[in-house]
Amino acid sequence: EKGPRRYGNIMIDPRVVRGNALSLRLLPENTQPSTPEVKKQKKAQKKLQARKLTQEQIWPGTPEPVEGREHVHVQTELYLEEISDRIIEVDGECQTDEFLDRPPTPLFIPAKTGKDVATQIEEGELFDFDIEVKPILEVLIGKTVEQALLEVMEEEELAQLWSHQRAFAELRNAEFAELQRLEEQDRRIREEKERRRLEHLEKLRKQKETAEKVAARAFAQRYLADLIPSVFNNLHDRGFFYDPIERDIETEFLPWLMSEVEETLQKKVLGRMMLDSLIRTVVEKRLDEFSHPPPSDQTEAPAEEPRATDAAPQVSGEANAANQPVAEKEDQPVAEE
Repeated sequence: EKGPRRYGNIMIDPRVVRGNALSLRLLPENTQPSTPEVKKQKKAQKKLQARKLTQEQIWPGTPEPVEGREHVHVQTELYLEEISDRIIEVDGECQTDEFLDRPPTPLFIPAKTGKDVATQIEEGELFDFDIEVKPILEVLIGKTVEQALLEVMEEEELAQLWSHQRAFAELRNAEFAELQRLEEQDRRIREEKERRRLEHLEKLRKQKETAEKVAARAFAQRYLADLIPSVFNNLHDRGFFYDPIERDIETEFLPWLMSEVEETLQKKVLGRMMLDSLIRTVVEKRLDEFSHPPPSDQTEAPAEEPRATDAAPQVSGEANAANQPVAEKEDQPVAEE
């Protein structure tokens, strides 16, 4: 109730009376709900409707869940609170006593000190009012008249000053207007002189520039009469006029050809190196195999010894056969080069 209420329709506002206002007073007492319980129920219903209305206005509706799913209400606040449609209400009452008026504060009377002394003064002993008031009245009237005269004189002086000021302002305005007119006339004359001077200077400059252009044109024609053939001959001798096909072959085709040849040679050298490394590894392995002594079983069998001796030519023949393809393979890249 403390916060601002937002009514979308004015007919929802309880302060607006619908229908005849006089009929509410003529209703019987049994039809008017006056019990506190009914009032509380109506207030609770109004609060619930207002809360639903604010929630509908603030929170936009979520889309419908897809097939096989459903929405679940989850609290995302920092502090959890109980969700209930009806708020728990408790009534409390308090009775206070009637306000008692405060009695008036008595006057403060200080305590009496010292002794009382009295003096009797008869009438006319101190002063006579008619005699004593005369100088005071004279001073007051004199000062008043003097002040009035001063004010009148000041007003007259101010009026004269204003008249002199108006006359001076009119004279000054007239002189200022005349001065502006003379300055404007002088400015126009100076601008006209400056414009005429600039026009004359521009005319002289154009005449001089035209004469220089004519002289330069004649000199250039005389100078270039024999210069153009010699320049073309020198450029042709130095190679500025060239055949585009020949230049294209020299700048585009030959560098590309050299790069391709170099790449091919690098590939051949790489293949040769790989072949040499393979042959070296094979030869080393065979050398290691033939360099090892025969196993102990062969030494025990005397009948097989001639076979071991016979195997020696075979080994040498295999070595020669292995060396022959190596030599052939080494000679083959040389022949290709």
